Amino acid sequence: MREDLELIYDEFKASNGKSMDHLNSELLKIRAGKASPAMLQGVMVDYYGSPTPLQQVANVGTMDARTITVQPWEKSLLNEIMRAIINANLGFAPQSNGESLLISVPPLTEERRRDLVKMAKAEGENAKVAVRNNRKDAMDMIKSLKEDGLPEDMQKDAEGEVQTITNSFSNKIDDLIKDKETDIMTI
Repeated sequence: MREDLELIYDEFKASNGKSMDHLNSELLKIRAGKASPAMLQGVMVDYYGSPTPLQQVANVGTMDARTITVQPWEKSLLNEIMRAIINANLGFAPQSNGESLLISVPPLTEERRRDLVKMAKAEGENAKVAVRNNRKDAMDMIKSLKEDGLPEDMQKDAEGEVQTITNSFSNKIDDLIKDKETDIMTI
């Protein structure tokens, strides 16, 4: 029985870890005023007929705090990459110099910063919902073990452990969102 409970805990932590990883990747996409290659993370380029992530067809970097550079590995892809960035609807207007693209990241307005904070908080709430769903699954597994003969005191201890893990992940999510909010609101 104890091994079964340990297995449930490990599975629960792994599921919550995936939720945290997803939250981190989503928060990277929310820009915080400074230019970052992560801002172009979701851009897909039509590479000879198949959609390919931008990072697989070009070098993406930053020149300074306000400029992203995109250096395609094949010059023929320059226009295709520019089209993909514009179609990604990120609010960027890439400029071509014939060899690479320069993307000027405009400073954020106060209103836009508030919108980005709302987006970050929404992502945080989605992550918390995922953690709560994982908790429900873990609790259901513990209840099924009770039907298989798990003593009631072990069930209560196991449910308490699951709740402790849930609270821990929930606090980590709150901390991540608070850090992102500070990052966004800092001018």
